[in-house]
Amino acid sequence: MRSVSIVGAGLTRFSEHWSLSFKELIAEAGVKAIHDSGLARKDIQAVYGGCMASGRFIGQEHIGALIADQLGLNPIPATRLEAACASGGVALRNGYMAVASGMHDIVAVGGIEKMTEVSTEDAGFALGGAGDQETELFMGASFPALYALMARAHMQKFGTTEEQLAAVAVKNHKNAEHNEYAQFRNEITIDQVMNSGYIASPLKLLDCSPISDGAAAVILCAADVAKKMKMADKAVEIIASAQTSDTLALAQRKNLWETASAKIAAEQAYKQAGIKPSDVSFAEVHDCFTIAEIMAIEALGFCKQGEGGKFTEQGNTRIGGKIPVNTSGGLKACGHPVGATGIKQAIEAYWQLNNMAGKRQVKGAEIGLTHNVGGSGATAVIHLYRKM
Repeated sequence: MRSVSIVGAGLTRFSEHWSLSFKELIAEAGVKAIHDSGLARKDIQAVYGGCMASGRFIGQEHIGALIADQLGLNPIPATRLEAACASGGVALRNGYMAVASGMHDIVAVGGIEKMTEVSTEDAGFALGGAGDQETELFMGASFPALYALMARAHMQKFGTTEEQLAAVAVKNHKNAEHNEYAQFRNEITIDQVMNSGYIASPLKLLDCSPISDGAAAVILCAADVAKKMKMADKAVEIIASAQTSDTLALAQRKNLWETASAKIAAEQAYKQAGIKPSDVSFAEVHDCFTIAEIMAIEALGFCKQGEGGKFTEQGNTRIGGKIPVNTSGGLKACGHPVGATGIKQAIEAYWQLNNMAGKRQVKGAEIGLTHNVGGSGATAVIHLYRKM
């Protein structure tokens, strides 16, 4: 297995893009990534694109070919990857494996979703496809409802409070204030979260990530090739890649208060990289709902099982804290165009490790982690990064 590095990154703003099309979002992110890498289009040998539900959102399938077409990369192979909200992370992992194996030297990896072309109800139905249709979606269980069940289980088992959930949202909005690509750049308070109205108790409106449009792209290159082509100055090495699965339906899980897939994937990633959780400088985790971040930091070993709420409330996950989490603003405040999220997380790691994150920069960052989840935890993808 060869060493693989990110050598270029491109991102659109995550927002409600009424004036930009799906194709235009892909083109913006992809062109930015190629330009950032200093490469020419002819240097790219394959494309991997993450996209969850373009057929339901905009009536367009065959996304791999569309990406290659938009970026003028024909006739190279272009492949779409789908793993619900982990589509971007799975695309990154497949691009990583293609380069690490020696199949290709340089590949482009992207993620995209345009979710605002349909009604909120239709968007909710499309997102519901990430769960079990027969036992969850068709029985009326939306994703806020599924994560609300997980939140209730966590609260009953460990005493986690609604105020601790709110602390996640407050922290992530504060981080997003300094992210020009974020959908919501406004600070909020605990009281605002608590008074924002229940979507599925105990989750309120401000406990939930938004419906978003956006695209993200990175260029991956074999580390030895990056050095030969003089691209090593900004190169960020992917030092581990792990993916695991769990049951699609919550009803089949051992319990509802932990995400076993993320825990196992994290253990595998730490072993690959030869590090411990305490060695991680910062993490971008999948906070589709505030309870998801609390469960994530427990699964990743940043705190003990059941102590995620208290750990967050004490300020350990803020910038400057013990382990800064979601410096970009996370899904909650930066936005969550589901296919793009996993790539956006990798871009934040690339920027942090290159000291390019501005006012949200983690001082002395050496190792970054990204945690991308599909559905309620049926897919978990973990990547670890460090500066070359």
